[in-house]
Amino acid sequence: MTIGSPDTLAVELVDVDKAFYGVKANDRVNFQLARGEIHALLGENGAGKSTLCSILAGLYRPDAGEMFLEGRAVTFKSPKDALAAGIGMVYQHFRLVPNLTVAENFALGYPDVGFRLEEKELYRAAEELGERYGLPVDPSARIWQLSVGEQQRVEILKLLYRNAKVLILDEPTAVLTPQESTALFATMRQMAAEGRSVIFVSHKLHEVKEVSDQVTVLRDGKVVAGVATKDAEPADLARMMVGRDLVLPTRDPQTEFGPIMLSVDGLRVQDDRGLEAVSGVSFDVRAGEIVGVAGVSGNGQRELAYGLFGLRALTSGTVTIDGVDITEASVLEHIESGFAYIPQARLEMGLAPGMTTEDNLALKAFWHAPYSKGRRLVASAFRDEGTRQIEQYDIRGVRPGLPIRLLSGGNLQKALVAREVELKSKILIARSPTRGLDVGATEVVRNLILAERSRGIGVLLISEDLDELLALSDRILVLYEGEVVGEMPCEEATAERLGLLMAGQREIVSP
Repeated sequence: MTIGSPDTLAVELVDVDKAFYGVKANDRVNFQLARGEIHALLGENGAGKSTLCSILAGLYRPDAGEMFLEGRAVTFKSPKDALAAGIGMVYQHFRLVPNLTVAENFALGYPDVGFRLEEKELYRAAEELGERYGLPVDPSARIWQLSVGEQQRVEILKLLYRNAKVLILDEPTAVLTPQESTALFATMRQMAAEGRSVIFVSHKLHEVKEVSDQVTVLRDGKVVAGVATKDAEPADLARMMVGRDLVLPTRDPQTEFGPIMLSVDGLRVQDDRGLEAVSGVSFDVRAGEIVGVAGVSGNGQRELAYGLFGLRALTSGTVTIDGVDITEASVLEHIESGFAYIPQARLEMGLAPGMTTEDNLALKAFWHAPYSKGRRLVASAFRDEGTRQIEQYDIRGVRPGLPIRLLSGGNLQKALVAREVELKSKILIARSPTRGLDVGATEVVRNLILAERSRGIGVLLISEDLDELLALSDRILVLYEGEVVGEMPCEEATAERLGLLMAGQREIVSP
């Protein structure tokens, strides 16, 4: 392969291979990123996108192949080496120290910072960069005081402060309102206009069309397509990713629902610091209804889910399921009462990462038949039921005896959702169930949630993805700073209206 000209190419990968446990994550990948280009990277979960980005950012070293930076062969031993060469990455899960200020986070790991921290210089740099790139943030604020969108700004500004020429943004809009996403796209275009290059990893195909210049599609670790964005429609991109035509499912309009399955009245819940995160929230969910909860991350969604499922004690308020008061019930009593819960953190909370897939699928039912007889566990039932669910829910990459953490994100989520829908519950709480999933895995998870609705299960869908909420919800609530500031039937909702409410505009006046 001919090496590109350093006058036009920022980065070039040639025949890059990377394998884990004998399975190739990247298979002879060739990739070119031009100067001043916004290049979208697409692929299903497990297609090799994260591995490729981690190689570029110095987190992994390739098993074979070469990498060129502006025409010069480079080898990175660490992210520090990559950043020193001008390549930085903003991960989905931010690498910030919560108790330090914005300015102090700027200084972390920066080679030019000596024993004495020049805070005024850091403050000035942060303010100037924020103003220049439309990413305003208070340099004196501590990270924990910032919204998720503001924390993302800090991550980007840190890279700009280090004069990164190549920025890798991994699912950057997953935690943003539509207005914040629009502002971020403007920043990306400005960076490209200055000659910086941006790799944009996203599963939102309309965003890829809106902001990128070029698209590379990975499937099973291989590059299957590379096209100019203007020459491909979203349906074309989806087909390239999964190898077939795909249309994401949406709910069928429905005006009549069953009896109230979940009733929440005056719910108040504190956060980890003892501050009130949910302030007097009340709502009902009926059988066969999907109620969506919109909001920018950090506005009480986690505490709401924890309080409803018994993971955190309530300050006040009541929760009833099918007419039974479970306000002070344990988590086990919630499960036995008919609660199913899909948490946002798949490995941290939803699954036991060191256990096998089969064992994880049985975690909430192993004390019942067929998994147990009296006090004795039936090993064959774990194997047989696990095999059935793995096949039924198309959970790929499972190997006997290997821990579930080795599966891709999409297959982890399919396993988690499979376990919860197998419970035959009365209420399903689903928190960001398709966050970070490709269109194929998103299709599977959405269909499973809609199937629960069709069975008469009440669903509380807590998500920051407005497209998902608009596609699946019958009714939408908006949370802002722990309060419901808007409520509407889905037919009356738009992304713009929801975005304004998520930013603090109020439609419901608290008593």
